Amino acid sequence: MKMGFEQCHPAVNLIYFTMVIAGTLSFRHPVYLALSFLCACVYSVRRNGRRALIFDVILIPLAVAYAFYYGSYHHFGMTELAVNFVGNRITLESMVYGLIIGFSAAGTLIWMSCVHSVFTADKVVYLFGKASPRLSLFLAILLRLVPRIKNEARKINTARRGVGMGSDQGSLLRRAGNALRIFSMLISWCIGSLATASDSMRGRGSSLRGRRAFSIYRFDNRDRSYVIGMFACIAITLMGHLLRQTRMVYDPRLLWTPVTGMSITFYACYAILCLMPFGLELWTEWKFEKARNVGLMV
Repeated sequence: MKMGFEQCHPAVNLIYFTMVIAGTLSFRHPVYLALSFLCACVYSVRRNGRRALIFDVILIPLAVAYAFYYGSYHHFGMTELAVNFVGNRITLESMVYGLIIGFSAAGTLIWMSCVHSVFTADKVVYLFGKASPRLSLFLAILLRLVPRIKNEARKINTARRGVGMGSDQGSLLRRAGNALRIFSMLISWCIGSLATASDSMRGRGSSLRGRRAFSIYRFDNRDRSYVIGMFACIAITLMGHLLRQTRMVYDPRLLWTPVTGMSITFYACYAILCLMPFGLELWTEWKFEKARNVGLMV
């Protein structure tokens, strides 16, 4: 059986995604942000295939569009590019900073798509069940509800298409009205589904004190090895942050730390950290194929 990153201990998954998402949101250095964004794209395509590739490609022009919006309404920096219609300056520094913010948000969304593909409802219950049983139950219901909403929307649209009231039928105004009616039906269905799930879980004793959840997770040597490597990369990355290797100045000019051999080492460690799940899955697949080939030869 092939083993992916989702089969590691839930605490390992939580620590890893917390670290990479925190780095994507906090680091404003373009090299670190580019590494995080590219690694997130690679891993998301690995997890979700062509749909993830389309999603990642769509985010790129959106990030660029946000950079133009940010540069048009925030005026700082000394390198003037143009003057807008109200006489305000559009500067290179504000455009670049808007681009950094846009790709930071895009990278976070891509990492969150990876989180959704790795984390399951039982992992959420395992991680938060003891600390807050109600929170874990709420998150588990939400995670289960997302794919059900897609299926229900598809069913409603298929049924309405049979009477000529689908979201892709009629004029543009009629399509908008049909889509709003489908959305209203989905809202009603979600409310009823959540109420049913709440009554069902209450009948099973989910709110009783001292209730325990069954789990099959065990922190083994594989997880220990992964955690050691992960924390080594995190420690080196934090060392680079303390040495101002992640610092970038955007006002009044673009100033960053010169690239040296030491900074390249920090870049490489951060790239290894972001690619660890991808490398783990490639390595386990290689071991699986090797073991199967040996078994076939025997």
